[in-house]
Amino acid sequence: MKKTAAPAAERPRKASEKSARTRAREFALQALYQHLVGRNEADDIDLFTRDLSGFHKADSAHYDALLHGCIAEAAELDAAITPLLDRPLAEISPIEHGVLWIGAYEFKHCLDVPWRVVINECIELAKSFGGTDGHKYVNGVLNQLAPQWRALEVERDQRQGIGRPSRPTARPAGPETSAP
Repeated sequence: MKKTAAPAAERPRKASEKSARTRAREFALQALYQHLVGRNEADDIDLFTRDLSGFHKADSAHYDALLHGCIAEAAELDAAITPLLDRPLAEISPIEHGVLWIGAYEFKHCLDVPWRVVINECIELAKSFGGTDGHKYVNGVLNQLAPQWRALEVERDQRQGIGRPSRPTARPAGPETSAP
């Protein structure tokens, strides 16, 4: 039986196809993980991360902004994220926590990156580094945060019928929830 390739949207990106900013996000996530788990200082993490294989292909300015910005604004980012969670922040995996920091930081500071791109990049980070369904959780949280921090951009896209934030879908009534 002949195998056919999955459509490009379903295939993971090859390392050679990744943009410098995508690589910067990946290295920033690894660095933020070290900060969240090991409580290491940003400068120590930065020195270690820059020595990793492939760092030279990353957008170092974007990496710097993400690493140092997320750590400097951790309390503010957590304050924005926490009300959108379905559990205490302490119960979120450090990978998802770092991805959410990156998404929130980019919503706030990287206005040249469309909100849909921020969400898609964060979903890809969560797929690559996180747990089985972590990307779904990240998607749900960032789709709630986008209209708060990028209201005009999200509203414009909604009027044009593109990039709508996900809305929770109603579950069909089953035997345990059906009306008498």
